[in-house]
Amino acid sequence: MSQQASSSPEASQMIRDIGDINFLTIALIVLGTWLAIALVKRALPWVAERGPNRMRLWLLGAVPIFRLAATALAVIWIVPMVIKVTMENFLVIAGAVGVAVGFAFKDYISSLIAGIVAQFETPWRAGDWVKIGSDYGEVRSVGMRAITLRTLHDDTITVPNLKLWDNNIANSNDGERTLMCVADFYIAPPFDAQRMRAALRDVALTSAWLCYEKPIIVFVEQAEVGTHIELRAYPFEMRDQGHFISDLTVRGKEAIQALGAREVTAPAAAG
Repeated sequence: MSQQASSSPEASQMIRDIGDINFLTIALIVLGTWLAIALVKRALPWVAERGPNRMRLWLLGAVPIFRLAATALAVIWIVPMVIKVTMENFLVIAGAVGVAVGFAFKDYISSLIAGIVAQFETPWRAGDWVKIGSDYGEVRSVGMRAITLRTLHDDTITVPNLKLWDNNIANSNDGERTLMCVADFYIAPPFDAQRMRAALRDVALTSAWLCYEKPIIVFVEQAEVGTHIELRAYPFEMRDQGHFISDLTVRGKEAIQALGAREVTAPAAAG
């Protein structure tokens, strides 16, 4: 009985008295944090879309960092107003919350932890073009639970950060201003390989979407169905990659026909 009587006062002293809690200040902290995050989420992307291309990735990447910092600061500020912070209270709260929430929100918490890890490992940033599983698109926003992708078909896809644990992640530009695009051609022999390489290189050089600061590569290898040629180049703007690949493909086919060569069907992908 004495142990129960002694533990009850300790538990009751964990939470401050109602009269000692300044609810107005807490409400102002929550409101101020929400307004600051909302303002940054709108202002930085707006500035990024109108600023230099090199600054766009930095500005978009600053949004989730600011949101994480603002939320953490608000929690650190509010907790001492409600709870008497001692080592005993911390251990009691951490144990209770860990057991109760751990089972109910296992996947959600895993996504949150993955989101925190992603802030440091940076497998993706806002503005990167990534492929996660079968989903490929531009990272439009990075949240604590999920990221939002905008695909080339203008679809919006929400991908939980949980995918970080069990999926390979292909980042096409990894913070760079541009990314490599590839147009594939399969050509039946015989043909003049040197002239074909030069013609396809000219196709890339005369594209309206080409980034001239990056190299143009014409990669040739022998395949079972014929000769496989990859025309690799970089667009000036990453969002134009669909137009760029289409332009390379259409005019590349015209160049192949002009040299009297014949295309063959590409081999089926291995299942």
